[in-house]
Amino acid sequence: MNEDHEAGNSSREAEVHQLARQFTDQSNYSAAGQNPFAVEAGSALDPNGEHFNARAWCKAMLQMHTGDKQAHPLRTLGVAFSNLNVHGFGSDTDYQKSVGNVWLEVLSLVSKAFGQKQRKIEILQNMEGLVEAGEMLVVLGPPGSGCSTFLKTIAGETYGFHVDKNSNINFQGIAKQMAHEFRGEAIYTAEVDVHFPKLTVGDTLYFAARARAPRHIPGGVNATQYASHMRDVIMAMFGISHTKNTIVGNDFIRGVSGGERKRVSIAEACLSNAPLQCWDNSTRGLDSANAIEFCKTLRMQADINGTTACVSLYQAPQAAYDYFDKALVLYEGREIYFGRTSMAKQYFLDMGFVCPDRQTDADFLTSMTSHLERVVQPGYEGRVPRTPDEFAARWRASPQRAQLLQDIKCYNAKFALDGEYLDKLKQSRRAQQAKAQRVSSPYTLSYVQQVELCLWRGYQRLKADPSVTISSVFGNTIISLVIASIFYNLKADTSTFFQRGALLFFAVLMNALGCGLEMLTLYAQRGIIEKHSRYALYHPSAEAFSSMIMDLPYKIINAITSNIVLYFMTNLRREPGAFFFFVFTSFVLTLTMSMFFRSMASLSRSLVQALPFSAVLLLGLSMYTGFTIPTGYMLGWARWIAYINPISYGFESLLINEFHNRDFPCMNYVPSGPGYTDLGLNNRVCSTVGSVPGQAFVNGDAYIESAYIYTASHKWRNIGVIFAYMFLLAAVYLVATDFITEKKSKGEILVFPRGHEALKKGKSDEDLEEGSGRSVTVEKTGSDGLTMIERQTAIFQWKDVCFDIKIGKENRRILDHVDGWVKPGTLTALMGVSGAGKTTLLDVLATRTSVGIISGEILVDGQPRDDSFQRKTGYAQQQDLHLSTATVREALEFSALLRQSAHVPRQEKIDYVTEVIKLLDMTEYADAVIGVPGEGLNVEQRKRLTIGVELAARPQLLLFLDEPTSGLDSQTSWAILDLLDKLKKNGQAILCTIHQPSAMLFQRFDRLLFLQAGGRTVYFGEVGENSQILIDYFVRNGGPPCPPAANPAEWMLDVIGAAPGSHTNINWFETWRKSPEYARVQEHLAELKRERPEQTNLFRTTSSQKREDKASYREFAAPFCAQLCEVQVRVFQQIWRSPTYIYSKTALCVLSALFVGFSLFHTPNTIQGLQNQMFGIFMLLTVFGQLIQQIMPHFVAQRALYEVRERPAKTYSWKAFIISNIVVELPWNSLMSVLMFLCWYYPIGLYRNAEPTDAVSLRGTQMWLMVWTFLLFSSTFAHFMIAAFDAAENAGNLGNLLFLLCLIFCGVLATPGQLPGFWIFMYRVSPFTYLVSGMLSVGISNTNATCADNEYLRFDPVNGTCGKYMDSYISNMGGYLEDEMATSDCSFCPIKETNVFLSSVSSSYSEIWRNFGLMWVFIVFNIFAACLLYWWVRVPRVKKPVAKTE
Repeated sequence: MNEDHEAGNSSREAEVHQLARQFTDQSNYSAAGQNPFAVEAGSALDPNGEHFNARAWCKAMLQMHTGDKQAHPLRTLGVAFSNLNVHGFGSDTDYQKSVGNVWLEVLSLVSKAFGQKQRKIEILQNMEGLVEAGEMLVVLGPPGSGCSTFLKTIAGETYGFHVDKNSNINFQGIAKQMAHEFRGEAIYTAEVDVHFPKLTVGDTLYFAARARAPRHIPGGVNATQYASHMRDVIMAMFGISHTKNTIVGNDFIRGVSGGERKRVSIAEACLSNAPLQCWDNSTRGLDSANAIEFCKTLRMQADINGTTACVSLYQAPQAAYDYFDKALVLYEGREIYFGRTSMAKQYFLDMGFVCPDRQTDADFLTSMTSHLERVVQPGYEGRVPRTPDEFAARWRASPQRAQLLQDIKCYNAKFALDGEYLDKLKQSRRAQQAKAQRVSSPYTLSYVQQVELCLWRGYQRLKADPSVTISSVFGNTIISLVIASIFYNLKADTSTFFQRGALLFFAVLMNALGCGLEMLTLYAQRGIIEKHSRYALYHPSAEAFSSMIMDLPYKIINAITSNIVLYFMTNLRREPGAFFFFVFTSFVLTLTMSMFFRSMASLSRSLVQALPFSAVLLLGLSMYTGFTIPTGYMLGWARWIAYINPISYGFESLLINEFHNRDFPCMNYVPSGPGYTDLGLNNRVCSTVGSVPGQAFVNGDAYIESAYIYTASHKWRNIGVIFAYMFLLAAVYLVATDFITEKKSKGEILVFPRGHEALKKGKSDEDLEEGSGRSVTVEKTGSDGLTMIERQTAIFQWKDVCFDIKIGKENRRILDHVDGWVKPGTLTALMGVSGAGKTTLLDVLATRTSVGIISGEILVDGQPRDDSFQRKTGYAQQQDLHLSTATVREALEFSALLRQSAHVPRQEKIDYVTEVIKLLDMTEYADAVIGVPGEGLNVEQRKRLTIGVELAARPQLLLFLDEPTSGLDSQTSWAILDLLDKLKKNGQAILCTIHQPSAMLFQRFDRLLFLQAGGRTVYFGEVGENSQILIDYFVRNGGPPCPPAANPAEWMLDVIGAAPGSHTNINWFETWRKSPEYARVQEHLAELKRERPEQTNLFRTTSSQKREDKASYREFAAPFCAQLCEVQVRVFQQIWRSPTYIYSKTALCVLSALFVGFSLFHTPNTIQGLQNQMFGIFMLLTVFGQLIQQIMPHFVAQRALYEVRERPAKTYSWKAFIISNIVVELPWNSLMSVLMFLCWYYPIGLYRNAEPTDAVSLRGTQMWLMVWTFLLFSSTFAHFMIAAFDAAENAGNLGNLLFLLCLIFCGVLATPGQLPGFWIFMYRVSPFTYLVSGMLSVGISNTNATCADNEYLRFDPVNGTCGKYMDSYISNMGGYLEDEMATSDCSFCPIKETNVFLSSVSSSYSEIWRNFGLMWVFIVFNIFAACLLYWWVRVPRVKKPVAKTE
C-alpha cells in the first residue's frame, strides 16, 4: 500500500513535507553521502530548482538522520480512547443580548452563582477508538456532528466544553502531561487562517521553522540555514514558492489567494513537527489536486516518520480517502463506525444500504447521517437503523466494535500510563531542546532564543508597515514643537511659575500617555500569538518581551527628539545635569506607562472591556500628578492614588529638577502702583506663593514646598519608585500574557431575538462546536420559491480580458486573454488551481476591482456595461461577510428593499424574501441571529445566507458565486447545487468557481471555463454527458485516457500538470488557442456582439418595460431617501444589539465624571480652588481620547462590510453609509451627556455658584448643553478622523495629535495673553476654547471668592491700619483684607469675585450662547469634513471604458 501512496512525482511534495517536519531533528551524512543542505543548484535536492524531487530529498534526509549517532530518536505518538464523553452547558437564555435585556443575563449569572444548574448538552457520547503511531484517521460527519470537538479533545483544546472525568485517553503511555508538558506534541489546526497579514509568506514560514529547529542539526548547517532550507522545501512541496515575497494578507488586506493562504496555514502547522496532528477541514479552499497532495504529505509523514494524523474532511476525493488507514463516522455526536477505511463501506452495505454509482467512499459514509441521502436496499426498509441512537446501538453490537475494544485493551497494556515510553519521549524532547530550556517545557528554543526570534519577526513587521511608528514619532515631535513655541523662552522670574508647572505637567503627560495606542496593536495580534503558543513555537510572554525591546529604539528616538525641542526652546534650567535628568526621567516614565497600557491589554480579554477602566485609571493618573489637584487639596479618601501613581513621582522630580536651589526675581509686588513708590521691602511682598516679606526674590524650594508640598530630597527617591513600578507592571504584563487568553467563541448555537418562538420550544441538543442549528429540509408550504424569480434574457460575454497589476517593482499579469460567455438557463463552472486567477476574473467581470489595469471587451447583450450593472448582478463572495447583529430575515429584507427595482412595491419585496427563505431551506433559522464565525450560524447556514442575500436582490443579469461549496460537506454541497439547478431551470445565468467537486457534483455543470496558473485559458466549452466532451478534448490533444472510475475534475488537473506533483510537456494554453473549439468560441462571440444589440433593441421597443425607464439604469435601485432610511434603521438596530459597546460608553462617561466630580468634591472658591474647578473641566475633556477610540474600531468593522460586500453590489450610496453612522451616535451621546452632567456637575458643587444669583436651573441647563455639545463633537470628530484611514491606530494617532492641540490652546495651560502672537489664531480655532470658556463661565461666574491661608499675602503697613494703607490699591486692583483694622502683618487676598478669575482666563458669562453656537459650527464642520474625506479618499472613481486589445 505504501508504494501506491508514494507513486508518482506528486509524492515528492508529500514526502518532503513529512520529512521536512520530522527531520527537523536530524544530522550527519547518509551512507550514500547525500546532504540535502549542500546540494548542487538545480539538482533534485534543490528546493529552489525546477527539478526538485521531494521523494529524493526525503530519502536523503532519512538516511542522514539514521546515520547520525547524535540525532535524537524520532518521536511517535498514538492515541487510544474509550468511554470518551464530552459535554457542554447550555442556558435557557439563548437570546440575543441588547441594551434593553442584557441585565437579564446578570440575573442569570447571579442565579448560577447561587447553584442553579445549567442544562447539560451532550456533544460526544461513548466514543472508542485506537489510532496507532504512523496511522491516519479520517473523521467524517456533517457540520454539527462533533468532528471539531473530537479533534480538539484529542489535541487538548477543550475551551467551551468539558471532557467527562471517567473518559480514558492514553497517548502512548501519557495522559495528564499532554496538556502542558507535551503541548505541541499534539496540535489542532483550525479551519480558519490566522496570520500577520503584512508579513510575507517566506518570513511567516521561516519563523515557524526556526522556532522548532532542534539543538543538533544535520549536514553541518546552523539554525538559520536550516530554517531557510526547511522553508524553501515546504513551500516547494505545497506549490507556493512563487509567493515567498508576497504578504499573506487577510479578508481585508490583499495578499496571496485564499487557496494559497490555506496552504501557508498547512505549511506552518507542518513545520511545528508534532507527532500527533489534528487537522480540522484543512483542505477548505484547496482544489482537488492540492487536497489530495495534502493527504499524500500526511501519508508520507506517517509511513516514514511514524506521525499520527487525525483529519476531518468534507467532500473528500476518493484518492484522498484511500490514503487513510482508519475512518471514524460521527452522527450527531454518536460513533457509528470506527475501523479500517477499506472495510467501512462494506460495513454499511452489509447493514442494508446501497452506494450509488460514482459516489466516493467518504461521501457514502457521510450520507449515512442523512435520511434524505442514504439509499436502502429493497427488502431492508424495516431492518436498517434510522436514528443516531439506532446507528450507535448497531455499532456497539457489531463484531468490529468487539475487536476494537480488544485492540484498545492490548494497546493500554503495551503502553501503560506513566511507563517507560514517557521517559523515552522526555529523552527525545530533551535531545531536541536547547540546553538552556527546562526539561518539562513544551518549547524547543530557550526563552532567550524565543525572544531573539520574535525580535527578528518584529523587525520584519516594522519594515513591512512602519506607518504607525512614523506617524507616532511625527505626531509627538509636532506636539513638542507646538508646546515649546507656546512656552517659548520663559523668563527666569516669578511671572513664569505657573507656566513652568503647566509645561512640566504637559511634558510628563505627553511622555507618559503617548503609548496608549499600543493597546490596539496588542489586541489585533492576540489570536496569532495564541495559535503559535498552542503549536509550542514560543511563550506568548517571549513575544511580549520582544515587543518591549523592539519598541525601545522608537521610544529612545521619540524621547530625544521631543524632549530636546521642548527643553531648550522653553528655556528650562540651562544646566547639563538638569537637562539629562529631564530626558532620563521622561524616558523612564514613557517605559513605565507603556508597561501600564500593555498590562491593561493583557489583563482584559477585549478592547471593549479594557477601555472604560483604563480611561478612569488614566484620569486618576493625570489628576493626581500634583498639578491639577495640588497635594494639599487632595481629599483624604483619594490621597492614596497619588502614592501609587508613577506619573506623580515623575512630576515631583521634574519640578524639583527645575526649581531646586534657584532664586527667581519677583516681577509683581503687592501693593504697587501710584502711591506705593519707594516702599521698604517689609512694606510690600511678592505676589507669589512661597514669597517672604523683605525679599526681592522667591526661592524655588520655598515655592514648590508651599504650592505643591514637594521636598527636594525626593528627587532621586522618586526615580527609584518609578523603576519599581516599571518592573512590577512589566512582570504583570508578561505573566498575564502567558495566562490570560483572548475571548473565545463558545460554539455555534443558534441565537434568536428574545421572545422568539424557537426559544420557548427549547434548543436542540446538537453539537456545541459546529452548530446546533444544522439546517434540515423543512416541509415546503405550497411553494419552493421559484415562482417569483425573474426569468433572465441577457447574455453576458467577455473577450481577450487581461488584468495586470504591479506587485512591488514587478508587473504581473494575473489574467491572460480570457474569453467566454454566460447565457440564461446555464450553469458555468470556473475552475483552476489555487492562485490561477478565478476570483480575480469574477472581480473583473463584476466590476469589483479597485487596482490594476483591465483590458479587453466585457459586454451585456453586445453592449458595454452601464452604471447599473453591479446592482443588476448577484455576487456571492467566498468570504461569508454579514452584519453579525442582524437576523437572517433582516439581512435578506435589507438586500431586497435596497437592490430590487424601485417600482416594485415594498410588500412584494418582503414576500419575495419569504420565497427565497423557502427556496434555500432556511425556514428553521430564518429569524436566527447571524453572529460571527464560530458563534451564531454555522458554515453551511452562512453560505446559504450569502447566496440568499444575492437572490433577494433579484439579479436581472446573472449570478456570480465564488466557491459556494468551499468548506461544506458533500451533503450541503449537493444541496447548494440543487439550489443552483433550480435557479438555472428558471432562466438564471450563473458563473460559479468551485474547488474539489466530486464526479457527481461536476456532472451538474453545463459548461466549464478552465484556467491554469497565470490566468490562461485551458478550456472553455461544454462538459458533456459524463464529462465526455471535456475528456475527448484533452485526450484528443495528447492527454492520457481518463480511467472509468476517475473523477474528471481531478483527472484534468493532473493532465495539465496543475497538481503539485504532476508534470506535462504540452503547452495547454497554446493548444487551446490553436484548437477548433477556440475558433468556434471566437466566432460565436463575434456573432453575439453583432446580433444581440439588434435583438435586444427590438425587444425593448416592444416590451412593456420601456427603455425610457431611466430608474432601471441608475447606479442604485432605491432613491437616496429610501437608502438613508433603511440604512439608518439597520444601524440603530445594530447599536441597540451591541450592549457591550453602549455600556462600555456608559461606563466611560459615568465613571470618568464621577471620578473627576468626587476628586474635587465641593471645591471651595479659593484661588487654587477656582483653578481646580477649571482643571475639573479640563480633565473631563481628556476622556475625549477614549471616546474616539471606542468609536473608531466599531466604525472600521462597519466600513469593512460596506466596502467589501455592500458597496460593490451597489446596495446603497456611500453618503447613506457615512451619514447613518454619524447620526446613530447622536441620540446615545445625548443620553450620555445627561449621565455625565449629573455625575460631574453636582459632586464638584458648581451648582452652589449659581445660588447667589438664583440661577441654579438656568445655569444647570446651560452646563448640560455644553456637555452635550462636547460629546457630539467627540463622536463627529472620530468619524472625521477615521473616514480616510484604513487603520484605527493611524487615525487614533492623528486624532490624539489634533486633540492635544485643541487642549493646549484652549486657554487653560496658557492664557491668550501668555501665548505668542503667532499662536493666537490657534486659540481662536480650537473648539475647546469655546467649550472651556462656556463651561467655566457657567460654572463659577457671579459669586464671591476667598483665599486659603497660604494664599494670603502678608506685609506690614507703612503707618496706620492695613485698611487705610491698602485702600487705594484695593480700589484700583480689587481684593480684600482679612482684617482692615490691623496695624501690622496685613493679610491681603488679591481676589474677591470669581469674575476676576474668569477675566484672567479671557472668559465671560455673557458669551455663553455665542460659545454654544460656535460648538455647533464645529460639529457641523466635522460632519461635512468626514463626508468629504471619505468621498475623496475611499470612494472609487469612475473608471475609463475597458479597452479592447488585439
